[in-house]
Amino acid sequence: MLDAIVWFFQNIGLAFYNFGYAITHPSLWLDWSNKEAIMRFVYYGGSVELFFVVFTLFLVVTGIGMWRNAFMWGCVRVLEGFANTVGRFFAWAGLLMVLQQIVIVFIQRIFTRPDIAFGFGIPVQMDISWWAEELKFYNALVVCLCCTYAFVQGSHVRVDLIYSAVKFRTKRMIDMFGSLIFMMPVAVLTWMYGWYFMWRHLITPKPSASDTLERLMLKARAVRWNVETIGFSPNGFNGYFLFKILLICFAAMVFIHAIAFFYRSYLEWKEGPESEGKYLDRDSLGEGEEAYEGTH
Repeated sequence: MLDAIVWFFQNIGLAFYNFGYAITHPSLWLDWSNKEAIMRFVYYGGSVELFFVVFTLFLVVTGIGMWRNAFMWGCVRVLEGFANTVGRFFAWAGLLMVLQQIVIVFIQRIFTRPDIAFGFGIPVQMDISWWAEELKFYNALVVCLCCTYAFVQGSHVRVDLIYSAVKFRTKRMIDMFGSLIFMMPVAVLTWMYGWYFMWRHLITPKPSASDTLERLMLKARAVRWNVETIGFSPNGFNGYFLFKILLICFAAMVFIHAIAFFYRSYLEWKEGPESEGKYLDRDSLGEGEEAYEGTH
């Protein structure tokens, strides 16, 4: 038990050194013309060292925010603004998905063409099955990159057994507990699984979560890019490696918003009911449409 406690605080102390070293030596992990740099990036992207750097940064920012609440409100506004900006942009993928499906139906059923070409000069010409399967990617964009946007907007469906019956500050305590005990750990687990899952479809030899840095350095001698281009059908969509990248983006955005949700819940718990919804940027359907807001 004592060894675990020492290990924990030792890693927190080393986090400052590891972060500083990574910032001052970017070529060691960002210069991908060097194969060893690729393997360092793979290793540290799912490492204990990265976890404690992020965890320590969270502790430091939280400590400053508890001392200066205005700073914590600023963090909330920046993080929620990030979720809203990304979500509002990629929500247009839903419209693009609908328009492309309409084009596919017209081309396939009315003009009976086997392929579709988009663009000017040098158009992108693919089999119609490629465009049809690509619709899954638009759906994945909406799901992965608009998830935290929907959270900020209050659009997620919730099953409420206790929450509505308790007092305001009790609700905020439940929210803080949920963000720390459920959102953050699930995001970390998803990242840890998705990180190596992604890289196994991008390079060979395939890295493993159990590989040490030394073993990955040995593998670096033979490393080469081997991006997954296999589809479900011979002429179907062949960019399925993008789904693995989106899984990582999803985990990162959920983790970031868990921090924002914890900060907002803490500040509203501390400042009372008058602070509920403070600085909250939610979309509006316009004047006279208030009854429908929050139901979309």
